[in-house]
Amino acid sequence: MIFYINCRQASRKLSEAADRKLPLSDRMTLRIHLGICDACTNFSKQLHFLRHAMQAYPGPDSPDNGAPADRR
Repeated sequence: MIFYINCRQASRKLSEAADRKLPLSDRMTLRIHLGICDACTNFSKQLHFLRHAMQAYPGPDSPDNGAPADRR
C-alpha cells in the first residue's frame, strides 16, 4: 500500500471528498499528505470556505440577497 500522493492527487481527492465519503485508504493518504503539505492544507480550507459560502448564498432572486435597495 502506497501512502504518498502528490499535490495533484491530493487536490482531486479533496474535491471528491466534498461529494462523497472516501475509502479509508484514500482518507489515510490524504491525511498524511495534508500533514506535510501547507499548500494543500490551505487548498482544503479554501474548498471548505467556498462550499459553506455557496450553501449560505440565497441566490440572486432572493429578497434578502444583500444588494442595496433601489433608491428611486
